Amino acid sequence: MVTSRADADELRPVTADGLDADWDERRPSVLLVEDDAGDALLVEELVADSALKMRLRWVRTMAEAAGVLATEHPDCVLLDLHLPDASGLEAVSLVKAHADRVAIVVLTGLAEEQTGLAAVTAGAQDYLVKGRVEPELFGRAVRYAIQRKQAEQSAVALQASLMQAQENARLERGLLPRPLLRADGVQVVARYRPGRAQALLGGDFYDIVQSGDGTVHALVGDVSGHGPDEAALGVALRIAWRTLVLSGITGVEQVARLEEILVAERARDEVFATLISLSAVPGEHRATVVRAGHHGLLRRGALEVDWVEVPGGPALGLIPGGARWPTAELPVPPGASVVLFTDGLFEGHVSRGTQRLGEEGLLELAREAAGLAPDEFVDRLIGEAEGLAEEQGGLADDVAVVHVSWN
Repeated sequence: MVTSRADADELRPVTADGLDADWDERRPSVLLVEDDAGDALLVEELVADSALKMRLRWVRTMAEAAGVLATEHPDCVLLDLHLPDASGLEAVSLVKAHADRVAIVVLTGLAEEQTGLAAVTAGAQDYLVKGRVEPELFGRAVRYAIQRKQAEQSAVALQASLMQAQENARLERGLLPRPLLRADGVQVVARYRPGRAQALLGGDFYDIVQSGDGTVHALVGDVSGHGPDEAALGVALRIAWRTLVLSGITGVEQVARLEEILVAERARDEVFATLISLSAVPGEHRATVVRAGHHGLLRRGALEVDWVEVPGGPALGLIPGGARWPTAELPVPPGASVVLFTDGLFEGHVSRGTQRLGEEGLLELAREAAGLAPDEFVDRLIGEAEGLAEEQGGLADDVAVVHVSWN
């Protein structure tokens, strides 16, 4: 193994050729893959005389290099293209196969400059011609190769992030339906707020549909967990719910069908979903509610708000085929409205401590805003909850809110 004098030299800040002190202090690690001892010695001398101090390790074959790359992650590989067990562009491909995140600088002979260019096209960051390299150029080439590889990885990560953002936007559009209302007399305010970690897209969903006989149907649900799988499942459940409503299937049978879909579509057995579904006939002062593992709702009058926890059954997917969900009747006095929401609205932290807003805290906020118009009321609830959680970065979970009233 080559033991470079560069390792023994004292670290010093270098600025003459554009290298900063932090780069020099970090000492990039370099793996030399070279079967010729004489050429390896030349590289050692270049390392020792270069302004860029680096840690050098020498192996003679691609097999030895593969063994090193399996357990270590050098910043750069100096690669000879004439090895006993790999030659030409094959050597570049093998290094990329073992360590795709490592910068590669190819070492070529005097008459192989075209091969060096081909190696760059095949994925190497640069090439150096043996016997024509000065220490200053050598150090700069290694440094720039490492930075070029990092820039490539950043570009790939950015592209992946943009694609994920686009996918999240598509999923969010699926989670945000347009209410399907057929007649006047029904007022709906719906809001959806993604959590602070947009990469962790949640599975909150909602929908509002008025069937042909005038009955108003509203739904709010939440798939456990975060990510595209959970969000996609939320979209599937929402669309299935709307289809069931338009097909005339409501109540307990509707929830049972939704559970069948969840069990068939979920990515893991532990995934479940909570939901609350409401049906109301305009002109009647009551609503029919089915609750599956979800929390309660708010019933809002002209100047007062109550927390209502109607009887319910387990979340969908917890007891596949064995759950029972009672149908509850909720009195809705004239002029009152109903507010359905997901738990992200009240599970945010309050200030910097571990205390959460909770159901009582949300009810207090709702009572303070009781006299506002429906859209202002919903926006105030979400805004106050976000404000209280601001010191910890805002609401971590997604929030879906539906405020519905009927004459």
